[in-house]
Amino acid sequence: IPIYDHGIAAEQADQITLVEGLHNLGYIGTDMVIAVLDAGFVGANTVDFNDYGQIIATRNFVEGGTNVYQGSSHGFSVLSTMAADKNGVFVGTAPFAKYVLIKTEKELSETPEEMYNWIAGAEYADSIGADIINSSLGYYEFDDPADSYTIDDLDGRTSVITLGALAAARKGILVVTSAGNAGGGAWNKLTFPADADSILTVGAVTSYGTAADFTSRGYTVDGRVKPNVSARGVNAYVYRSDGEITQANGTSFSSPI
Repeated sequence: IPIYDHGIAAEQADQITLVEGLHNLGYIGTDMVIAVLDAGFVGANTVDFNDYGQIIATRNFVEGGTNVYQGSSHGFSVLSTMAADKNGVFVGTAPFAKYVLIKTEKELSETPEEMYNWIAGAEYADSIGADIINSSLGYYEFDDPADSYTIDDLDGRTSVITLGALAAARKGILVVTSAGNAGGGAWNKLTFPADADSILTVGAVTSYGTAADFTSRGYTVDGRVKPNVSARGVNAYVYRSDGEITQANGTSFSSPI
Protein backbone atom coordinates (compact mmCIF):
# COMPACT_ATOMS: atom_id res chain seq x y z
CA ILE A 1 0.00 0.00 0.00
CA PRO A 2 1.65 3.27 -1.02
CA ILE A 3 1.87 5.96 1.60
CA TYR A 4 2.54 9.19 -0.20
CA ASP A 5 3.64 12.59 0.93
CA HIS A 6 1.27 14.61 -1.23
CA GLY A 7 3.21 17.80 -0.56
CA ILE A 8 1.43 21.01 -1.37
CA ALA A 9 -1.54 19.13 -2.86
CA ALA A 10 -2.35 17.22 0.33
CA GLU A 11 -5.11 19.50 1.58
CA GLN A 12 -7.11 19.62 -1.66
CA ALA A 13 -6.91 15.84 -2.00
CA ASP A 14 -7.83 15.15 1.60
CA GLN A 15 -10.75 17.58 1.54
CA ILE A 16 -12.47 14.77 -0.37
CA THR A 17 -10.83 12.15 1.93
CA LEU A 18 -8.48 10.84 -0.76
CA VAL A 19 -5.26 10.83 1.25
CA GLU A 20 -6.55 9.10 4.35
CA GLY A 21 -9.01 7.06 2.31
CA LEU A 22 -8.55 5.73 -1.18
CA HIS A 23 -4.88 6.56 -1.69
CA ASN A 24 -3.76 4.81 1.46
CA LEU A 25 -5.77 1.78 0.35
CA GLY A 26 -3.85 1.72 -2.93
CA TYR A 27 -6.49 3.30 -5.17
CA ILE A 28 -4.20 5.64 -7.09
CA GLY A 29 -5.42 5.20 -10.66
CA THR A 30 -3.51 2.05 -11.57
CA ASP A 31 -4.88 0.41 -14.75
CA MET A 32 -7.27 3.30 -15.40
CA VAL A 33 -7.25 5.29 -18.63
CA ILE A 34 -8.37 8.90 -18.24
CA ALA A 35 -9.04 11.05 -21.30
CA VAL A 36 -8.62 14.78 -20.71
CA LEU A 37 -10.59 16.99 -23.12
CA ASP A 38 -9.31 20.55 -23.02
CA ALA A 39 -7.85 23.53 -24.88
CA GLY A 40 -4.18 22.61 -25.11
CA PHE A 41 -1.47 21.06 -22.99
CA VAL A 42 1.57 23.34 -23.24
CA GLY A 43 4.03 22.15 -20.59
CA ALA A 44 2.85 18.54 -20.36
CA ASN A 45 5.75 17.42 -22.56
CA THR A 46 8.41 19.69 -21.03
CA VAL A 47 7.73 20.00 -17.30
CA ASP A 48 9.03 17.27 -15.02
CA PHE A 49 5.82 16.74 -13.06
CA ASN A 50 5.77 12.96 -12.69
CA ASP A 51 8.15 10.04 -12.69
CA TYR A 52 5.83 7.61 -14.37
CA GLY A 53 5.48 8.67 -18.01
CA GLN A 54 1.81 7.90 -18.27
CA ILE A 55 0.67 9.93 -21.31
CA ILE A 56 -0.22 7.14 -23.75
CA ALA A 57 -1.89 9.03 -26.61
CA THR A 58 -2.70 12.52 -27.91
CA ARG A 59 -5.12 13.87 -30.50
CA ASN A 60 -5.85 17.37 -31.72
CA PHE A 61 -9.36 17.85 -33.11
CA VAL A 62 -8.88 21.61 -33.61
CA GLU A 63 -5.78 21.81 -35.81
CA GLY A 64 -5.66 18.11 -36.66
CA GLY A 65 -2.90 15.61 -35.95
CA THR A 66 -1.46 14.62 -32.61
CA ASN A 67 0.30 17.75 -31.36
CA VAL A 68 -1.62 18.99 -28.34
CA TYR A 69 1.35 20.82 -26.80
CA GLN A 70 0.46 24.15 -28.36
CA GLY A 71 -1.82 27.12 -27.84
CA SER A 72 -3.10 26.90 -24.27
CA SER A 73 -1.54 25.48 -21.12
CA HIS A 74 -4.94 25.17 -19.41
CA GLY A 75 -5.16 21.46 -20.13
CA PHE A 76 -1.76 20.88 -18.55
CA SER A 77 -2.81 22.63 -15.35
CA VAL A 78 -5.94 20.45 -15.32
CA LEU A 79 -3.87 17.32 -15.98
CA SER A 80 -1.39 18.17 -13.24
CA THR A 81 -4.01 18.03 -10.48
CA MET A 82 -4.50 14.35 -11.33
CA ALA A 83 -1.25 13.11 -12.84
CA ALA A 84 1.47 14.88 -10.86
CA ASP A 85 3.67 12.39 -9.04
CA LYS A 86 6.44 14.21 -7.19
CA ASN A 87 6.55 12.71 -3.72
CA GLY A 88 6.84 15.37 -1.05
CA VAL A 89 6.23 18.15 -3.57
CA PHE A 90 2.95 17.53 -5.40
CA VAL A 91 1.07 14.25 -5.79
CA GLY A 92 -2.16 14.43 -7.76
CA THR A 93 -5.40 12.57 -7.27
CA ALA A 94 -4.70 9.75 -9.78
CA PRO A 95 -0.89 9.61 -10.13
CA PHE A 96 -0.71 6.07 -11.57
CA ALA A 97 -3.46 6.38 -14.17
CA LYS A 98 -2.69 6.48 -17.87
CA TYR A 99 -3.71 9.64 -19.70
CA VAL A 100 -4.97 10.52 -23.16
CA LEU A 101 -4.68 14.23 -24.00
CA ILE A 102 -7.30 15.48 -26.44
CA LYS A 103 -7.53 19.07 -27.68
CA THR A 104 -11.08 20.07 -28.62
CA GLU A 105 -11.26 23.75 -27.63
CA LYS A 106 -10.18 26.74 -29.72
CA GLU A 107 -8.60 29.39 -27.54
CA LEU A 108 -9.66 32.53 -29.40
CA SER A 109 -13.24 31.86 -30.42
CA GLU A 110 -16.41 30.28 -29.07
CA THR A 111 -18.41 28.43 -31.71
CA PRO A 112 -20.62 25.32 -31.84
CA GLU A 113 -17.79 23.64 -33.77
CA GLU A 114 -16.05 23.13 -30.45
CA MET A 115 -18.94 21.04 -29.17
CA TYR A 116 -18.62 18.78 -32.20
CA ASN A 117 -14.86 18.61 -31.58
CA TRP A 118 -15.72 17.49 -28.04
CA ILE A 119 -17.95 14.71 -29.36
CA ALA A 120 -15.18 13.60 -31.74
CA GLY A 121 -12.77 13.64 -28.81
CA ALA A 122 -15.14 11.55 -26.71
CA GLU A 123 -15.49 9.05 -29.58
CA TYR A 124 -11.71 8.83 -29.81
CA ALA A 125 -11.49 8.30 -26.04
CA ASP A 126 -14.01 5.47 -26.35
CA SER A 127 -12.10 3.93 -29.26
CA ILE A 128 -8.95 3.51 -27.19
CA GLY A 129 -10.70 2.22 -24.11
CA ALA A 130 -10.88 5.23 -21.82
CA ASP A 131 -12.51 4.52 -18.45
CA ILE A 132 -12.99 8.19 -17.55
CA ILE A 133 -13.33 11.46 -19.42
CA ASN A 134 -12.47 14.66 -17.58
CA SER A 135 -13.83 17.74 -19.32
CA SER A 136 -13.01 21.15 -17.89
CA LEU A 137 -15.01 22.85 -20.63
CA GLY A 138 -18.45 24.39 -20.67
CA TYR A 139 -20.61 26.21 -23.22
CA TYR A 140 -23.69 28.37 -23.38
CA GLU A 141 -22.84 31.63 -25.17
CA PHE A 142 -21.22 31.79 -28.60
CA ASP A 143 -19.67 34.49 -30.77
CA ASP A 144 -22.78 34.46 -32.94
CA PRO A 145 -25.74 35.11 -30.59
CA ALA A 146 -27.95 33.01 -32.86
CA ASP A 147 -25.96 29.96 -31.75
CA SER A 148 -26.30 30.60 -28.03
CA TYR A 149 -28.41 28.51 -25.69
CA THR A 150 -31.02 29.63 -23.18
CA ILE A 151 -31.55 28.61 -19.56
CA ASP A 152 -34.58 26.61 -20.69
CA ASP A 153 -32.22 24.33 -22.63
CA LEU A 154 -30.69 23.02 -19.38
CA ASP A 155 -32.90 19.94 -19.45
CA GLY A 156 -30.26 17.29 -20.13
CA ARG A 157 -31.45 16.54 -23.65
CA THR A 158 -31.16 19.68 -25.77
CA SER A 159 -27.57 20.85 -26.28
CA VAL A 160 -25.52 18.81 -28.72
CA ILE A 161 -22.60 18.46 -26.28
CA THR A 162 -24.95 17.23 -23.56
CA LEU A 163 -26.21 14.54 -25.92
CA GLY A 164 -22.59 13.65 -26.68
CA ALA A 165 -21.81 13.32 -22.99
CA LEU A 166 -24.84 11.08 -22.53
CA ALA A 167 -23.70 8.91 -25.43
CA ALA A 168 -20.28 8.52 -23.81
CA ALA A 169 -21.89 7.61 -20.50
CA ARG A 170 -24.02 4.98 -22.22
CA LYS A 171 -20.82 3.44 -23.56
CA GLY A 172 -19.73 2.91 -19.95
CA ILE A 173 -17.37 5.86 -19.64
CA LEU A 174 -17.53 7.88 -16.43
CA VAL A 175 -17.82 11.43 -17.73
CA VAL A 176 -16.66 14.01 -15.18
CA THR A 177 -17.32 17.63 -16.09
CA SER A 178 -16.91 21.06 -14.57
CA ALA A 179 -20.17 22.67 -13.52
CA GLY A 180 -19.00 25.96 -15.05
CA ASN A 181 -17.77 29.33 -13.81
CA ALA A 182 -20.92 31.33 -14.54
CA GLY A 183 -22.00 31.77 -10.91
CA GLY A 184 -22.87 35.32 -9.95
CA GLY A 185 -23.15 36.46 -13.57
CA ALA A 186 -26.12 37.00 -15.85
CA TRP A 187 -26.26 33.28 -16.71
CA ASN A 188 -25.41 31.98 -13.20
CA LYS A 189 -26.45 28.42 -14.03
CA LEU A 190 -24.69 25.26 -15.19
CA THR A 191 -22.89 25.33 -18.51
CA PHE A 192 -23.33 22.54 -21.06
CA PRO A 193 -22.74 19.54 -20.85
CA ALA A 194 -23.04 19.80 -17.04
CA ASP A 195 -26.82 19.36 -17.25
CA ALA A 196 -26.53 15.78 -18.54
CA ASP A 197 -27.75 13.04 -16.27
CA SER A 198 -25.60 9.91 -15.93
CA ILE A 199 -22.46 12.07 -15.70
CA LEU A 200 -20.63 13.48 -12.68
CA THR A 201 -20.90 17.28 -12.55
CA VAL A 202 -18.44 18.96 -10.19
CA GLY A 203 -18.77 22.35 -8.53
CA ALA A 204 -16.05 24.39 -6.84
CA VAL A 205 -15.64 25.02 -3.12
CA THR A 206 -13.19 26.91 -0.93
CA SER A 207 -10.86 25.35 1.61
CA TYR A 208 -13.73 25.77 4.10
CA GLY A 209 -16.09 23.74 1.93
CA THR A 210 -18.31 26.68 0.99
CA ALA A 211 -19.41 27.21 -2.60
CA ALA A 212 -17.18 29.46 -4.67
CA ASP A 213 -18.81 32.69 -5.78
CA PHE A 214 -18.14 31.79 -9.40
CA THR A 215 -19.28 28.17 -9.37
CA SER A 216 -22.30 27.57 -11.60
CA ARG A 217 -25.54 26.80 -9.85
CA GLY A 218 -28.16 24.11 -10.36
CA TYR A 219 -30.80 22.81 -10.57
CA THR A 220 -31.46 21.63 -14.10
CA VAL A 221 -34.72 23.01 -15.48
CA ASP A 222 -36.31 19.59 -15.05
CA GLY A 223 -35.46 19.65 -11.34
CA ARG A 224 -32.41 17.38 -11.05
CA VAL A 225 -29.73 18.19 -8.50
CA LYS A 226 -26.56 19.47 -10.16
CA PRO A 227 -23.68 19.71 -9.45
CA ASN A 228 -23.47 16.18 -8.06
CA VAL A 229 -20.37 16.80 -5.94
CA SER A 230 -17.87 19.59 -5.32
CA ALA A 231 -14.12 19.80 -4.76
CA ARG A 232 -11.45 22.45 -4.32
CA GLY A 233 -11.74 25.12 -6.96
CA VAL A 234 -10.59 28.20 -5.05
CA ASN A 235 -6.80 28.50 -4.66
CA ALA A 236 -6.33 24.97 -5.97
CA TYR A 237 -2.71 24.04 -6.52
CA VAL A 238 -1.76 23.33 -10.13
CA TYR A 239 1.34 23.24 -12.28
CA ARG A 240 1.99 26.04 -14.75
CA SER A 241 3.61 25.50 -18.14
CA ASP A 242 6.91 26.93 -16.82
CA GLY A 243 7.05 24.24 -14.14
CA GLU A 244 6.05 26.49 -11.27
CA ILE A 245 3.31 25.38 -8.89
CA THR A 246 0.70 28.06 -8.38
CA GLN A 247 -2.82 28.53 -7.05
CA ALA A 248 -5.69 28.81 -9.51
CA ASN A 249 -9.45 29.23 -9.41
CA GLY A 250 -12.15 27.48 -11.39
CA THR A 251 -14.39 24.46 -11.66
CA SER A 252 -11.79 23.51 -14.28
CA PHE A 253 -9.66 22.29 -11.36
CA SER A 254 -12.34 21.00 -9.02
CA SER A 255 -13.44 18.54 -11.71
CA PRO A 256 -10.09 16.73 -12.13
CA ILE A 257 -9.36 16.89 -8.41
